Amino acid sequence: MFQKGLKGIVAVQTAIASVDGDKGELRYRGQLVEEVIKNRSFEETAYYLWYGEWPDAESLKQLQQQMIGYRKLPAHIIAIAQALPKETPLMDAMRTLSSAYTHAAFTALPSREQAVALTAALPVMTACFYRFQNGQDPAAPRDDLGHTANYLWMINGQEPTSAQTEALETYLKLTMEHGMNASTFAARVTISTESDLVSAVTSALGAMKGPLHGGAPSGVIDLLDEIETEDRIDAVIADKLDRGEKIMGFGHRVYRTEDPRSVILRKKCQELQGEDAWLDLAVAAETRIIEQLNQRKPGRALYTNVEFYAAAIMRSIAMPTQLFTPTFSVARIVGWTAHALEQQQDNVIFRPQSEYVGN
Repeated sequence: MFQKGLKGIVAVQTAIASVDGDKGELRYRGQLVEEVIKNRSFEETAYYLWYGEWPDAESLKQLQQQMIGYRKLPAHIIAIAQALPKETPLMDAMRTLSSAYTHAAFTALPSREQAVALTAALPVMTACFYRFQNGQDPAAPRDDLGHTANYLWMINGQEPTSAQTEALETYLKLTMEHGMNASTFAARVTISTESDLVSAVTSALGAMKGPLHGGAPSGVIDLLDEIETEDRIDAVIADKLDRGEKIMGFGHRVYRTEDPRSVILRKKCQELQGEDAWLDLAVAAETRIIEQLNQRKPGRALYTNVEFYAAAIMRSIAMPTQLFTPTFSVARIVGWTAHALEQQQDNVIFRPQSEYVGN
């Protein structure tokens, strides 16, 4: 049977995550994502996806120490980052640096610890090249900061506020995994050839770069910038709808109800109300935009997607747009490596058929 783009074709059985677009549910290891991430850190959530169970105190401490240790990049990676042309797109730099990450000490590690090392190193590589690109020396990683706070520190050279860290960490935990998306499939295809984990991640980064998959929510940023203040919401949206423009950040290819990730990010923004003006604006704008969409397009049931609140969070921490897709990748590498590890456990090489339609 031919199905363009393999849409609807089941090629993998997985215990890592499931996406139910009709119910609006995302589950990690069988549990609703909102329950999984509640009061859990990035490191704990990553462990849960990799191992299928929660770490005890000793296991969590060991994981945290490992991740701190792997923040120190090999000298050759820093040299490559410095040698790359400054105009190199950030996703290309991440792909290049990840591809070059293999070294003797790394290849001697068990597969799961390789996943830990790559997850810890990717944000450091990202921040390192970003700062070189902007004529700055890299900020040294800090052992006293968690994964998310250290990433923000290394980008800006300033310690983030607790609100900034909490908002971004919620986003990172929610986007670690999302079923058999294009980049995850690319990772599994590569590892199915009995290639290595670095190659699987490199393949995934190449897929994530494409605007149909990892495209940055810059359109939502533009929308929030145009609205600027709460008293302008109704007029700006009405004008866009009058002109037939699409309202960015609404609607999703999979979810037919609210995107569960958007629901959780909204709640986080509401919890942080009064601590950041951009998060407050996003919450107010969503309510008013949905009201206008329901009036103009009754029955369409258009809801915010994860990009809407992701954009609000990125805007609130003043993250440049070129870092949006790389930051998405910093989260999704957990899912990529979890799937690669799962593929290795019961491997069959992917070899679909093609249908010849030439003369």
